[in-house]
Amino acid sequence: MAQPHLAAMTAFSLLDLAPIVEGGSAAAALANSADLARHAEALGFTRYWVAEHHGMAGIASAATAVVIGHIAAATSRIRIGAGGIMLPNHAPIVIAEQFGTLDALFPGRIDLGLGRAPGSDQRVARALRRTLDSDPNAFPRDVIELQSYFADDGQTGIRAVPGAGANVPIWILGSSLFGAQLAAMLGLPYAFASHFAPDALDQALEIYRRDFRPSAQLDRPYAMAGFNVFAADSDAEGELIASSQQQAFVALRTGHPRQLPPPVAGYRDSLGEQGRATLDHVLQCSAVGGPDTVARGIAAFVERTQVDEVMIASAIYDHDARKRSLAITAEAMRGI
Repeated sequence: MAQPHLAAMTAFSLLDLAPIVEGGSAAAALANSADLARHAEALGFTRYWVAEHHGMAGIASAATAVVIGHIAAATSRIRIGAGGIMLPNHAPIVIAEQFGTLDALFPGRIDLGLGRAPGSDQRVARALRRTLDSDPNAFPRDVIELQSYFADDGQTGIRAVPGAGANVPIWILGSSLFGAQLAAMLGLPYAFASHFAPDALDQALEIYRRDFRPSAQLDRPYAMAGFNVFAADSDAEGELIASSQQQAFVALRTGHPRQLPPPVAGYRDSLGEQGRATLDHVLQCSAVGGPDTVARGIAAFVERTQVDEVMIASAIYDHDARKRSLAITAEAMRGI
């Protein structure tokens, strides 16, 4: 299988949850994602990932493989992938067939990031899986089974068609130490979800690099970390556009997920001291503001983590403001 993109400078990519804004629709969100992917491609982003979430009013990427096909068809060079597929929701052969099909349609451009969270609450997980009976060892076994289908090594006794021989690099995703350990053991690239779960970032990267074993896919560790960027032409405007994601996060954490709301001036200050502290802690891996502020924030994150690639997360209510944010981000990344 292909190695991840290797670059002299830190690579930069984009995670898109295809946000459905208040007053908008899934159709509009998916159209915006295709347009944003074309924009990211022109700006030099390495890859464009979408993620599997279910039962979320503000996220249009539940049928992740279908959305990947939609975005890949709208672009020509940028890598498109899943960040990620929640493998416990699926039989490995189904994912092998889906991503084998995507590889056949868009050869050499498809990535497959795998996570073990449900991408939903337990009620939705039951609807997806029909049962919540699970084996804690199932995720590593399922990853290995999926690798076997792509390798077409006969270990399963079943041939995935499409899928057998597909050139689809597998990534392990995580927000704890488990994913770091698994990625190291299997010799796979690793992506840490520090854009919303930053606490174990440094320890996870240390474990991954220390324990990495070379594999047929990868000969040395390759680490990616998530980072929120809300960039605008001024610090004040950056703070304003970031408030949409802040509102959505607070709504999700308080059990009331919603569509992405319009920005609200002074929202963070309205939360009170405890609310601000909670928000700032969870979203600590972020850069918010004008070009200089954002450039310093990204550079400090790369210096701290020494990651090979930064996965930018950027849920912004206004589509044109989001495109402007990406342009400022790309300019900042070119200097790192």
